[in-house]
Amino acid sequence: MGSRTSSKTKHSTTSTGFEYTFPAIRGIQAGREFYVSMCPLRLIPKMFMFDEEGLPPEVRAQRVLNKGRLPALTRYLLDNPGDYVFSALTASIDGDLRFSGVSDEGAGMRIGQIHIPMDARFLINDGQHRRAAIEVALQENPDLGDETIAVVFFHDTGLARCQQMFADLNRHAVRPSRSIGVLYDHRDDLAQLTKLLALKSPVFKGCVEMEQSTLSSRSRRLFTLSAIYSGTQALLQGLEVDKKEASGLAQAYWEAVDRTIPEWELVRDRSLCAPDVRRDFLHSHSLALHALGRVGNSLLRESTDPVRWQPAVNRLKDVDWGRSNADWSGRAILGGRVSKSHQNLALTTNYLRLRLGLPLTPEEQQAEEAFSHRGDA
Repeated sequence: MGSRTSSKTKHSTTSTGFEYTFPAIRGIQAGREFYVSMCPLRLIPKMFMFDEEGLPPEVRAQRVLNKGRLPALTRYLLDNPGDYVFSALTASIDGDLRFSGVSDEGAGMRIGQIHIPMDARFLINDGQHRRAAIEVALQENPDLGDETIAVVFFHDTGLARCQQMFADLNRHAVRPSRSIGVLYDHRDDLAQLTKLLALKSPVFKGCVEMEQSTLSSRSRRLFTLSAIYSGTQALLQGLEVDKKEASGLAQAYWEAVDRTIPEWELVRDRSLCAPDVRRDFLHSHSLALHALGRVGNSLLRESTDPVRWQPAVNRLKDVDWGRSNADWSGRAILGGRVSKSHQNLALTTNYLRLRLGLPLTPEEQQAEEAFSHRGDA
């Protein structure tokens, strides 16, 4: 609290008697008044300061800013000036504030203005990364400054209360599944392509879980949308093709893979149950689709002509995808469970490359030798 008090005292020497005025709606939570207002984006970096990075965690009211998150947030704001959405900031006001309603009774008691002394300190409880991204984006596109963002104001009653607010605001935050993120993304061309594959491709149609990124043991779906996205992303990585060609290549490749895996067709024909296939085989798991995408990428980099790459894909018929295959132990399966770690993805990709007669890069060869040495030990 020491740094917050000293900062406020220093500021008050030049701003006493002046105040900010915001249109606001007054509400009550847990017996405490709070206020919802709209602030122009250009005011956000000036009002909402964040200068506690040098303090130890126990005397901070926020986590340290993760600057690695800023480029993506900033580009989102700059690349979508007519179609971005930023949720409200939540801030505590360390200073006196006064609300004046448009009337003394009825609905007018809840609508009016809040008056905040300029020597007050605004502490962000939720939204510090949005605030930092706004500051960076304004440097590149000052016109964004006329737009507004909602701000929820609370009265700062001390460090403990601010820390508790941060904990409460983040306690029940749940990141949406990657599958539903792909499903609802209308900006990402790859997400659009993946949805098209899932809904119309004869390989995947009717067999894809569109919302969840994990499948329950009873699910009648064979794949998740996020797994198809990861596999297709790996497949098309670095290829200089337009959207139409990318769509055609992806569909042709997955259809070629499908012809080498009879269990997929048996599930579509309802001759086999999807839960049994997922239990006994690896080929529908996210790890396998991602590895298949990587292998396909190597083939397509050599040539996008199916006559050139399909013979290699046909060799997948000789791969034993059964989980009982000892070759998968330590490579794709750890402790009886399929592992999606970076290392296991690399080892699974290596295995498929070798079965298809494809060369390994020096790094892949090194990983393969390290794996073999572990097995010998």
